[in-house]
Amino acid sequence: MKQLLRLLKPLLKFNYSHPYWVVSVCIILAVLSGYYALQLKVDTDIANLLPEDHPNVLALEKLSESVGGETEMLVVINSPSFEANKAFADTLIQRSLDLYYPRYEDTFFKRAEFRRETEFVKNNALYLASENELEEVTQYLEDEIQQAKEEANPFYFDLGEEEEETAGAENFEDSYNMLVPSEYPVNEDSTIMVVRFFPTGSKSDIKYLEDMFDEYDSLLASMNPQAYHPEMEVRFGGRLKRHLEELTSIMNDVLGSFASGISSVILLVMLYFFFKKYIHYRKGTNGNGDYSVWSHIIRMPVPVLIIGVPLLISLTWTFGITYFYLGILNTMTSVLFVILFGLGIDYGIHYYARYIELRSLGMNAHDAVMKTNEKTGEAILVSAFTTAAALYILMFADFRGFSEFGFISGTGILLSLMAMLYILPALLVIFDERLNWILISDEQKEEYTGVHRYPYARTIVTVGLVASAFVIGFSGNLRFQYDFGELEPTFPEYEEFRSFAGQVDDNSKRNPAYIIAETNEQVEEIANILKERMDSDTTSPTIQSVETLQERYPIHEAQEQQKLQKIAEIRELLKDPFLVEQEDEDLEKLRMAAQTTEPVSLDSIPNYLKSRFITKEGEVGRFVIIYPSVGLGDGKKSIAFKNDVSVVTLDSGKEFHAASTSIVAASMLDLMRTESPYMVGATFIFIYFFMLFSFRSFRWSIIAMLPLLVGLLWLFGLMMIFGLQFNFYNLVVLPAILGIGEDSGVHLAHRYREEGKNSMWQVLSSTGQHITMGSITTMLGFAGLLFTNHPGLQSIGVMAVLGIGMTLLTSITFLPALIQWLEDKDWIRF
Repeated sequence: MKQLLRLLKPLLKFNYSHPYWVVSVCIILAVLSGYYALQLKVDTDIANLLPEDHPNVLALEKLSESVGGETEMLVVINSPSFEANKAFADTLIQRSLDLYYPRYEDTFFKRAEFRRETEFVKNNALYLASENELEEVTQYLEDEIQQAKEEANPFYFDLGEEEEETAGAENFEDSYNMLVPSEYPVNEDSTIMVVRFFPTGSKSDIKYLEDMFDEYDSLLASMNPQAYHPEMEVRFGGRLKRHLEELTSIMNDVLGSFASGISSVILLVMLYFFFKKYIHYRKGTNGNGDYSVWSHIIRMPVPVLIIGVPLLISLTWTFGITYFYLGILNTMTSVLFVILFGLGIDYGIHYYARYIELRSLGMNAHDAVMKTNEKTGEAILVSAFTTAAALYILMFADFRGFSEFGFISGTGILLSLMAMLYILPALLVIFDERLNWILISDEQKEEYTGVHRYPYARTIVTVGLVASAFVIGFSGNLRFQYDFGELEPTFPEYEEFRSFAGQVDDNSKRNPAYIIAETNEQVEEIANILKERMDSDTTSPTIQSVETLQERYPIHEAQEQQKLQKIAEIRELLKDPFLVEQEDEDLEKLRMAAQTTEPVSLDSIPNYLKSRFITKEGEVGRFVIIYPSVGLGDGKKSIAFKNDVSVVTLDSGKEFHAASTSIVAASMLDLMRTESPYMVGATFIFIYFFMLFSFRSFRWSIIAMLPLLVGLLWLFGLMMIFGLQFNFYNLVVLPAILGIGEDSGVHLAHRYREEGKNSMWQVLSSTGQHITMGSITTMLGFAGLLFTNHPGLQSIGVMAVLGIGMTLLTSITFLPALIQWLEDKDWIRF
């Protein structure tokens, strides 16, 4: 590190000689970078955190290209009058589809779903039934005929087997209700009605969503629903609106955490250096200085400007580079600006504080800058390179939550380092030497004399090691949070709307996965394999049903004739003398459903039935649809469903991958859970070898690493005590804590080796203050996340604040105590 600093020394001299020119050029570059940084958008879809070439991601893209990925907007109409609701809905659909969006030169919505053409299906339901369902209907009719014959026998008496006998009727009823729902999407008493609209724009276009919802508010107000019925109430929303609310909430959280975190950091830095400098100035001038307390007060912002300007410049550079490298932020990286502010300011605090100390010892500005760069600069280099490298290790992860977080934060650390080492000195020259805005006593600071031992050294070391041993012993109690719902923000308005609209939705089949085959034969083979898994005891019971249109709609002429023959047989059974006179609702439905005598064209089938199976080109798609039997909000169940259906291998060896956002999210969670131990382990190993390279001593690399290791174990102990859990948000910050946490140990160890034996108390009174301030400012940067509405972001803040706090605590207690104990044993070597 010393060689690197010597290599860059000419740059430092140039910055000292031309401070205004250096600062001006850097600010211009920052303005240009800031322009591009402001173009960054936030992608809130956690499913996009998988690599782009992941099989399930590719399958989802293929599905989107074939069918389209549509997120609907729901409109719920409520009044006591069904006719009034219907009249309003008919008018609303027409006016909604006519809404024009000049920015797209197109309408806001491309289609709507409302009325279902059920009459045709009632008359041809058996033609759309699967082979198994036709067999069940046949068996049901044969059982009914047999039952009627037995009841006609004068010696017949009931044996109480009615429940078994009606099973066929129940199966038929379920299949029929799936094929023939109510004509309109209404609740049981027909007072609530739902209309679905499908937007032309993408849900990632926030401007489009904002304009669309604003326009829709105006449309509903202009239509005056009460004119249709005095009690009519109309609401609109759904997942699309929740998506906008979530993104808006995250952006507000980012701005809020930025405002609270940065303002807290600025205030703390101002107060710290004000009191430190004023007290020292009073001592250095024996209370008779030329400058009053008011002069110090009006100069309070100076340290913030000297430290803050280089930091802000580095941050704009960082996110300008991010725009060109990534082009977008995700939920985890959206908060990195405020986090990097808290991290980067640490280096400025160390540099500025050491410069002030040297100036107080009588050095001129030039010598103080050079000495600070030589001594503190080395510790800063080691700390920043270690932290950045630890974060860059995350880039090797396939989980993009790790890799993108690692790239942005690692780049931000390096650019902050460069700014603090080579822009900050230029500002020091401007404010100190040129403007005289930094007040320093003219007399030399009284040097520290005497020896002061660190008290209770052996006790502190013993307690620290015992506590760490306990944590290791009970580490099996650490848990991982699998419930996605616990990590997402809640929006009362959305939940209320969802509950309101849910009164109409009677379909229990949700969150399907799709497998796209190449031939109809493959569709059949894939469906059969999945059905075997569904009925097998060797897999998780996560599959509710497997559906294909080919199973219901015959494609070839031979299949058409076979189905028509089966329907003809059912018609004959319905003509049986024992059934023909019966007035039964199910039998009446079957008589209507069995009327088909000719093949039915695909165009005749209502959209509500075939839309799931039809491609964008209007052709019958070769899709296998798999419905889960478990709630996919639970990460464990979601992973189990993914394991059951994600890959299907045919006898030919060809593989097909399932596509759905839920499966992609489960794959993401599984990948992150698998990679995180390796990322943490690799980070820890790299930090150690970097320490070894920096200190060139096995003994000192271990000493400097111990606060990090012990602090990490104490963090795990706090998590167990307070019931905190790991999750896919806060795990991403754990490697970052390792990189950040070693900073304190590095600075203390470097300063102690510089000062020599019996200097730990003196080191703590100087560098100890600086690392405390640096850690607190970093914690304040993360602390802004504690007040966000997003539970996932909150968990990042909790993990970071506790982790950095524990590593700070061990650095100013355990490490000094350990060094003092080693001194007492005469085991310290330099």
